[in-house]
Amino acid sequence: MSPSVLVAGYTTRHVAASAARAGYDVYAVDHFCDQDLLWCTKDVLAFDELNELPFAIEEMLARHEVDMVVTTSGAELLKVPKRCGTDPKVAARFMDKEKTQEFFESIGVPVPRKLGDGEYPAMMKTLSGAGGWRNAIVRNDSERAAWEEFVEHEPFLMQEVIEGQPASVSCLGTGTAAKAVAANEQILRGGDSCAYAFSGSVTPCTHPLAGRMKEIAEIIVAASGCVGSVGVDFVLTDSEAYAIEINPRFQGTVETVEAATGLNLFAMHADACRGVLPSEVPAARQFCVRRILAAPEDLVIRTDMRDLAKTITDIPYPGQSFEEGEVMFSVIGCGPTRAEAFAALDKHITDAVLHIKT
Repeated sequence: MSPSVLVAGYTTRHVAASAARAGYDVYAVDHFCDQDLLWCTKDVLAFDELNELPFAIEEMLARHEVDMVVTTSGAELLKVPKRCGTDPKVAARFMDKEKTQEFFESIGVPVPRKLGDGEYPAMMKTLSGAGGWRNAIVRNDSERAAWEEFVEHEPFLMQEVIEGQPASVSCLGTGTAAKAVAANEQILRGGDSCAYAFSGSVTPCTHPLAGRMKEIAEIIVAASGCVGSVGVDFVLTDSEAYAIEINPRFQGTVETVEAATGLNLFAMHADACRGVLPSEVPAARQFCVRRILAAPEDLVIRTDMRDLAKTITDIPYPGQSFEEGEVMFSVIGCGPTRAEAFAALDKHITDAVLHIKT
């Protein structure tokens, strides 16, 4: 009989697919319930607002007896039975960017300096929230005031601006020890609106400081108390790897890490939650890039995108509508070199766009 897991959170498809490949019977509570989530699960339940999530989890657990529960974004702090992952009391510290800053400073890892009133330029971040879509650089008091209005005057953190390559490390933690699995480049949205929003990843990261970044990430995760899959975000300059934040959950890099390395992150997550870390992690066997594609204009998906299932994920349904700028799906490209992976990505994006227009 296969082991079973409930994966619950705002978006779960990447974790559910990994769990299914690891041999689990998978159940999911998810906001989107894309086509490919249904393909890898035994049962799914959708919710609209995050305040509905606890009740949806309760309903799914009433339907099915599962061996474990894994939470993703939006569910990190919920009290759930049979949790396989970081305790909410531990995770709460890293859901607050100011507390995360203090943690980095306390263990002596490189971190952007915290700024005070009148110090510019400054990277502005709300204390809560994920994905970086509200982060912005401000250069004076008037720009700061406009940003504060944009985020509806939520509590915030001001940091010095570090110019460099956004990156991350996919780690495994036991609560006291850690192992880096992969170093990744992060792709940010760019442009004038939501420029620092996470929009994809490349595995592996070939920056000269990728090795140092992985070493720092292991120090961070081992000291954090987090267990299972844990991500650490960085900015890499020519001379240093600056820690930015900790994600005490599965990250959006799951697909590129698994495709590049051949590893199964869900199986490794479950092992780490039992206190078992891999002694060695194989080097990446290819490059893989994932790009989150947003709607260029208001549109309706007229065709069935399942025909592109080998190159896109988070597959929408025929008739599904998207507003301009709204995320539609993700596109994948792989190759023996970074350039070939991006070339494959470009081709697959073109194929997807043509498919939408037919």
